[in-house]
Amino acid sequence: MGRSIYRPSPLPFVTRGRGYQTVTVERVVDIAEVEPVKTRSGTIRYVVRDRDGNEYTTFRESIGERAQQLEGKRVRIEFHEQQRGEYTNVYLDKVEPAPEQPGEDSDPEEAAWRTAVDAAPWLVGESDPHEAVPPDELYDKLKPFKDRVADDIRDE
Repeated sequence: MGRSIYRPSPLPFVTRGRGYQTVTVERVVDIAEVEPVKTRSGTIRYVVRDRDGNEYTTFRESIGERAQQLEGKRVRIEFHEQQRGEYTNVYLDKVEPAPEQPGEDSDPEEAAWRTAVDAAPWLVGESDPHEAVPPDELYDKLKPFKDRVADDIRDE
């Protein structure tokens, strides 16, 4: 397996388990490949490789199968390292779809609604409203703005 090089998260989680101190790191990566490998004892070890060539290992079937489902996609992972002699093992603790990054909206309507909601305080008259705006009035103000934003996005 060898070493896996990684850039730690600015806020790793430090936990203790089985006498080892481990640092749990969270990162967003693209899964390039998931390889299930049968060990000598018959258990399945899942080796997950990201697009940068880093490898993460898990023996947990649920995590390995989830990684297989998300192969080729952008995911958020949590992992920890354990030093074993001259090797550093990198164990995958969690894998889930990564949230969309700003600017990655594929649906103009969805992006336009998000923009309209962000602009809502200014569209209803003040950036720091003193009282609630009735829902129908708010919708009547946001909908035309949303439509214009969606049209602009489609025209680009």
